[in-house]
Amino acid sequence: MTTTAPQLRKPGGKKRGGVLGNTGLYLATGVAAFLFLVPFYLLVRNALSTDAEITGEHWKFFPTHLQWGNVSDLFDDTSVDFARSMWNSLVVAVSMTVGILLICSLAGYALARIPYKHSNKIFYFVLGTLMVPTAVTFVPSFVLVSSLGWVDTYRGLIIPGLFSGFTCFLFRQYFLGFPKELEEAARVDGLGYWGAYWKVVVPNSLNFFAAIATITFISGWNAFLWPLVIGQDPGAWTVQVALSSYMTNQTVVFHQIFMATAISILPLIFVFLFLQRWLVQGIAQTGIKG
Repeated sequence: MTTTAPQLRKPGGKKRGGVLGNTGLYLATGVAAFLFLVPFYLLVRNALSTDAEITGEHWKFFPTHLQWGNVSDLFDDTSVDFARSMWNSLVVAVSMTVGILLICSLAGYALARIPYKHSNKIFYFVLGTLMVPTAVTFVPSFVLVSSLGWVDTYRGLIIPGLFSGFTCFLFRQYFLGFPKELEEAARVDGLGYWGAYWKVVVPNSLNFFAAIATITFISGWNAFLWPLVIGQDPGAWTVQVALSSYMTNQTVVFHQIFMATAISILPLIFVFLFLQRWLVQGIAQTGIKG
């Protein structure tokens, strides 16, 4: 009987493979980060430049003299109240985020946990709303809001968007996988559905709530078409509508467009960085193990 000697691995072969793999990973990450940061560089560079430097033939990595006066020019412009538009967008985005989190999470929890013979029919009806194009409901929604006298008001900007069928679907699917043992322990302590939802489910679902809040806030802040139609008065403009006013058929104010854009994304960056902590630490804070 013959035996074959075991094949010996080259010393350090595994280590070299690991180093090469990590190098490739770091390289790919670096390239992706570079491509991601280039638009932000162009935004900041053009926001602190003059119109001549933005449209000039000779490119400079950064302007010779930073035009910090572009900030005051933006907020001193009497044709567009940019500070007011920022405030309007903040009110709309925060109100929509809070409203959708409350309404859709309650609806999703009810569909997932409260026994009711027509719950599946209601759920299918909610899913059916996702198949209706926005263009079909846009005009009827505007007619309804206009008949209620909500044009140029926060009510007209916020209330029609306080329910999302897709968000309700996401909450229902999430609550279906939520551990029932925690809710049963809450009921032993005398809590009903509302008490279990508020004192057990919500504190143990902060990571999911944070993810939905981030998406909802960004969507509300970036909304354009509905605020454009409802906010007909300049005092009711949101930041996206205000940004569009700097570009007309007659004039294009480049430095104001870039400066306004740079300032308008600051709340989004702040919200993402703030909620990122909850997204990362949410699992550890839930108390739900494996």
